[in-house]
Amino acid sequence: MKSVNIVLLGPPGSGKGTQAELLRDKLGFVHYSTGEVFRDHIKRRTPVGIEVEEYVTSGRLVPDEVVLEAVNAFVSEHAGARLLFDGFPRTIPQARGLDRVLEGHDQAVDMAVLISLDDDEVVKRLTSRRQCRKCGRIFNLAFMPPKRDGVCDDCEGELYQRPDDNEEIIRDRLGVYHEQTEPLVEYYRERFRLERIDGAIGRDRVFTELTRLVADAAGQD
Repeated sequence: MKSVNIVLLGPPGSGKGTQAELLRDKLGFVHYSTGEVFRDHIKRRTPVGIEVEEYVTSGRLVPDEVVLEAVNAFVSEHAGARLLFDGFPRTIPQARGLDRVLEGHDQAVDMAVLISLDDDEVVKRLTSRRQCRKCGRIFNLAFMPPKRDGVCDDCEGELYQRPDDNEEIIRDRLGVYHEQTEPLVEYYRERFRLERIDGAIGRDRVFTELTRLVADAAGQD
């Protein structure tokens, strides 16, 4: 059974982050997160980390060529592993860059998975989200409420609604998401296997579908 490299796509509130954690914990994927990778390089004072730090501390956007240096190092460090890219790529140039990096390691994106969710459902989910001020745990009043109103189940801290979890900001974020992601969906549809999963079917059923897709991809010649 061969290794599988996946790009995970989906709007905020689709449960994409939860599925990334499940793929990591249950199916052994190594999760690429640009922020985490940058922080690791900065901490280790690697050449990439020093370069990234210069951009970050000056408030400048890290250019794609530097991001791709970090991606290349990540792929090298995890040779032979199942790779999961979540939150990257965000643009067509980044997607092409990822293809070049993987080709340099005799690999490719085997599958892009879009966890789709209607905009109104995204708004409902995110405006129902509450976070513990003390431990950071996240609850959802719609489908994962706390046992007591306004109180964290774990530490009894106060639950609050984050300022960016309001409808106006969420719909602005969705506009940016659609603008960025729709070209990526078409890119992967034309070049690789693009699969869609309805994010409204629930966490467990989404993961069951993901598990099946991974097994199918791993069984390909």
